[in-house]
Amino acid sequence: FLYYLLYQTSFGLELRAVGENPKAADSLGVNVTRMRYLTAIVGGMLMGLAGAYLPMVYTGTFTEGIVRGRGWLAIALTFFGGWSPHLIFLGALFFAAVDVLSLRVQVVGGTNIPYQFLLMLPYIATMLVMMPAFRWVRAPAFLGQNYDREKRTLA
Repeated sequence: FLYYLLYQTSFGLELRAVGENPKAADSLGVNVTRMRYLTAIVGGMLMGLAGAYLPMVYTGTFTEGIVRGRGWLAIALTFFGGWSPHLIFLGALFFAAVDVLSLRVQVVGGTNIPYQFLLMLPYIATMLVMMPAFRWVRAPAFLGQNYDREKRTLA
């Protein structure tokens, strides 16, 4: 569904254009401000649903610190995937496997590895994967930059 939405619809084309070059998208008639607000609102809603899903599935009740910094893993995953949904999906599977491995080794027992080290495994894997990724990943050109429609410069 995500591939179809981003690569086969005019909405997806406009969304990618706004992220890569909002000035060009604006010159073609795309409302850059509306698109940015819409994606921020939908992204916030999805993050809220994910935050509610974790305690409901893992424990069934509120648990302090259940997220354990997974938001930073999501940011690293986006960078690692090069802002490509396909690579982000594959990276998410890898990080999920490392997370499950760290939990399963604790449950099975029989190891002399401290549980604190096992809880660090997803973050260690993130650092190991991110080090070589810095060489080939290219962020969108206007990532984190404000867009002022009235400002008419080429840069």
